[in-house]
Amino acid sequence: MANWPLHATRLAATDAVTRLAASDAARAARVLSEVRDAALSGQRAPLAPRPVIGESWGRMLRSGVDPEHDFRSGLLTAEEVRRRRAESPLRHVLPVLREGLVKAADAAHHIMVVADADGRVLWREGSAAVLRKADALGFLLGADWRETTVGTNGVGTPAVVRRPVQVFAAEHFVRSHTTWTCAGAPITDPRDGRLIGVVDVSGPLETMHPATLAWVDSVAKLAEARLRERHVTALERLRAVAAPALARLGGRALVVDREGWTAAVTGMPYTSRIALPASLSAGRRPFPALGMCAVEPLEGGWLVRVAGDEPLPRDAFTRVELDVTRPRRWTVTVSGSLGSWTHELSPRHAELLYLLAVHRAGRSAAELAEDVFGDAARTVTVRAELSRVRRYLGGFLEHRPYRFCEDVDVTVLRPRDPRDLLPHSTAPAVARARVTAPAR
Repeated sequence: MANWPLHATRLAATDAVTRLAASDAARAARVLSEVRDAALSGQRAPLAPRPVIGESWGRMLRSGVDPEHDFRSGLLTAEEVRRRRAESPLRHVLPVLREGLVKAADAAHHIMVVADADGRVLWREGSAAVLRKADALGFLLGADWRETTVGTNGVGTPAVVRRPVQVFAAEHFVRSHTTWTCAGAPITDPRDGRLIGVVDVSGPLETMHPATLAWVDSVAKLAEARLRERHVTALERLRAVAAPALARLGGRALVVDREGWTAAVTGMPYTSRIALPASLSAGRRPFPALGMCAVEPLEGGWLVRVAGDEPLPRDAFTRVELDVTRPRRWTVTVSGSLGSWTHELSPRHAELLYLLAVHRAGRSAAELAEDVFGDAARTVTVRAELSRVRRYLGGFLEHRPYRFCEDVDVTVLRPRDPRDLLPHSTAPAVARARVTAPAR
């Protein structure tokens, strides 16, 4: 069953069913049901599923999700939902999402659902009748709607592939969800591309319009723009707080917010962000890119003063661990005798660091451009992205060619099945690795 052809050469359902759904949703649903039943039973389907759906179905088969049984994990408690809401950056853009989606969704017999990066439903609003139908599907506050829990859907699948996805009727992997249609878009941190949640509009299949996905995606982008505005405003406020302290200082220093984003510098080149230890406190602390520093708290951030030319011990930071085992979060951890720190990676940085980790001899900008984009001429984009990587990992990377330093111990943690490697990625080199890498 798990070996059915995901990239069949037959006519894909992408355009044919989309056109049909615009005029006859019920018939389109029947066609997709035939596609689903044939594909999941290993038979020849009348149409090939859309690539984003076929790839998701393949992940579900490999992970053991049962397409015939509706599995529901435990709901979060009301207290845990409140805690996650209070800590989520999504709370800052909820008014944008409501204004852009809820009124129209209610009128069209849809609901808006907002989930966090873990796929947990934190907010639901819209048509009361559709909310009751969602209850019957387990689409409740605190529910877990990751792909690996409930199969292909408009919350979990956009979180994995990091782009907007509409899941129409029988494109859902679990049969009980096939009367439903969802259109979801990821919301990422505009500063670093980190996934912070998914906004989804869902409803009965006969009420969904083909333009819904573009609508949801545009509102998600408005939310990201609002987050960007908040970030700029917060740094300006921190810069004003820090100005008197910086004016009195000699030497090198910078002021950063609680996540390491730079508000101001003096005596040194500007860098947009520095990597902060997981549990930073006042005192003398080592920083991989700066050496030993004196750290002082400020309202909303930290004053970091470089402590002269005092070198770090040779074994201060010597190990790099790249973790790409999870489908939605990728991290790089640097460790040594002075402790460790972890940085969450954007989708593009996860691709680039994976390629450098498996090519220890190094890759030129042209080779990386070919690896990532299939176009060796896109070296400017590669160099710009690696410049951003060097802001938090500069002490461990060399260039001409780009590579990890020889004296750094680099470990890559891969998913158990190579086909699940960086599922968001369309990079040719990653696609080849999914086929050629040995299973663990």
